[in-house]
Amino acid sequence: MEPLTALADPTRGRIARLILAAPDRRASVTALAEALGLRQPTVSHHLATLRASGVVTSEREGRRVWYAIPDGLIDRVRAVVGDGEDGADFDADRAIDRLAARFRGVHSRETIAACLRESFELLAPTGVPARELGTRAAAFATTRLEALGRTRAPGEPIEVLYVCVRNAGRSQLAAALTRQLAGERVRVRSAGSAPAAWLSSGVVASLDEIGVPLGGEFPKPLTDEAVRAADVVVTMGCGDACPVYPGKRYEDWEFADPATLPIGAIREVRDEIERRVRDLLVDLGVLASP
Repeated sequence: MEPLTALADPTRGRIARLILAAPDRRASVTALAEALGLRQPTVSHHLATLRASGVVTSEREGRRVWYAIPDGLIDRVRAVVGDGEDGADFDADRAIDRLAARFRGVHSRETIAACLRESFELLAPTGVPARELGTRAAAFATTRLEALGRTRAPGEPIEVLYVCVRNAGRSQLAAALTRQLAGERVRVRSAGSAPAAWLSSGVVASLDEIGVPLGGEFPKPLTDEAVRAADVVVTMGCGDACPVYPGKRYEDWEFADPATLPIGAIREVRDEIERRVRDLLVDLGVLASP
């Protein structure tokens, strides 16, 4: 298991930040409990998880045990959780309250809490900084809960899922162009088999110049419920990562990864993806044939 997955829990992220901020980059259970306002057994439980995953090590000096982050992981841990107490901790309970209100009668609070927790765990290995992780996890959990609760009622919009490897280029281009062309007639999702931390700057620039905003989009992992909810699944370079379910339409589009290309070549990929998206929407009856 990726060691940094253990930092998906907000409390464990705070523990890591406190250790990084300590003068000698090590801390005791007593000091951590006082700083966090938690009981020592609770802190010890989180430290045991971090130690089992390799994020922290322990060293006994007399009657006191000190916890530290291995030198080889310090930069990676700092990239995920930040450095020091910055007051930007994610309020998971508040996020669950908001999601519970939004999905009242659709999902139980337990389902929502489990989905949010798993969303943290899925996003943490991408290397998203702590200041972004909570917000992204809440947004990702929202889309997953929507997919889980989808019912195929008459007149409901068609749902299209675009999947590539990093969800930072090709699938984001296709999703953004579909939203622009189809509006509310199509519900669009995108995902990656091995998502990156950030969108490709060249892809963002290529869409900005034609007036197609990406808004708050970010790379997201491919999940089972996203595939189950989709009517059409378009894969782009992700091999066999996408599960196959009966009754769905699958297409595979071959395009070069924009992350490796100069802006001129990215424009060419963008325009070709737009052509393929238009053809798909015409075939689905969303757009009229030219």
